[in-house]
Amino acid sequence: MGGRKNTPDRVPLVAVLAANSISTAGTSLTLIGVPWFVLETTGSAGRAGVVAFCATLPIVVSALIGGPVIDRIGRRRVSVASDTVCGLAVAAVPLLHYADALAFWMLCVLMAVNGLFHTPGNTARYVLVPDLAEHAGTTLPRTASLFDAVSRGARMVGAALAGVLIALVGAETVLLLDAATFLTSAALIAAGVRGVRAAEPLKAAAPVSLPTYKRELREGYAYLLGNRLLLGVVVMVLFMNGTDQGWNAVLLPVHASAELGGARDLGLLTALFGAGGLTGALLYGAVGHRCSRRAVFSVCVILCGAPRFLVAALTGTTLPLAVTMVLSGIAGGVLNPILTTVIYGSVPDALRSRVSGAITAGCELAMPVGGLAAGLLVESAGASGALLAMGGVYLLATLSPLVFPAWRTMDSEPAEEPGEPDEPGAGPGPRSDEGSDEGSGGATGRAGTPVSG
Repeated sequence: MGGRKNTPDRVPLVAVLAANSISTAGTSLTLIGVPWFVLETTGSAGRAGVVAFCATLPIVVSALIGGPVIDRIGRRRVSVASDTVCGLAVAAVPLLHYADALAFWMLCVLMAVNGLFHTPGNTARYVLVPDLAEHAGTTLPRTASLFDAVSRGARMVGAALAGVLIALVGAETVLLLDAATFLTSAALIAAGVRGVRAAEPLKAAAPVSLPTYKRELREGYAYLLGNRLLLGVVVMVLFMNGTDQGWNAVLLPVHASAELGGARDLGLLTALFGAGGLTGALLYGAVGHRCSRRAVFSVCVILCGAPRFLVAALTGTTLPLAVTMVLSGIAGGVLNPILTTVIYGSVPDALRSRVSGAITAGCELAMPVGGLAAGLLVESAGASGALLAMGGVYLLATLSPLVFPAWRTMDSEPAEEPGEPDEPGAGPGPRSDEGSDEGSGGATGRAGTPVSG
């Protein structure tokens, strides 16, 4: 773990929370700005799906193979390098466009670079949360809820800002602003996350070699595959993140453009979902942890997804969807604090980066297909047909906590405090048939939480 101190030091935790808030606000700018930029410049939902595919496929690749690298380079260094490269890649899009030199393939390549470096930085910050909580002298459940709440609040602000800025100054300027948020996040982590041992390179690691790398990579996937609850969560979130990617990258922008009020309504709806998510995360942090994790999770996971798709498919006005987005956001805001608390109580510290990388890869495996499939469905079956089809997939996936027995163990995992391991110097030990989830970020944001939206 990150090393005990007699006097709590909250600076690293505050630095990471601030970096995540700025970074996640920027993610909302990209989440809205890139699809809108593609629709404005090409007029094609199919091409928007292709860009989404190019942006997310490298995320999966880097998650599949990147877990052992994070500990060797150091979580702090990985986070700084990741944000710096992503900022430069995003900035290149509008700059090349202003120079009239941006070909469609260049946009795809730049989004692919952004995706490739995006996930390691997410994972590096996410796996530091228990150490930051211990360093600050606070509890893990509170820190996990605060971490998610800050991300969701920033997403709400960023989405609202994106809708207004796109309408006023264009999607290109929005992308420049997003590039600045990446670089600001990198600076905050570089300056603020000091004195946390877990953020530095792993000094006791074996010499670098291909066999050693393969062994460490295999350890992460073996832990994931040997944990039934953990594996069940990954499979469910895989489908959720895939359909959410289709929603964010194609379906909602197309629906806002064709049926609603354009970019401003797109920003408003995304902001309302973020506001609901912030409310849900804060509510769970205050009182939700007193209830059965499985009961709360099972209800909220159903409410957070499918209703959005159904209402958008059946209505052509903003108000019904706006109400649905708020309620779905509240339900969605409860999910990540539950999953975050469970994973940190079950995965050993020595395996945390490797297991988190494996979980991220699994959770994000369907995201490239989700964006591409949404674009093709819109062009073949229309927006309403695509919304109903992907909403049906979402609903079936979220019924799994009610069906499969492994989910019953979610309530048996004790909420251990960071810094109170089974043995001195060890992280929380594994428990059989128990686990949780981490991912991209979630999958769409930079905070690294599992459920997108």
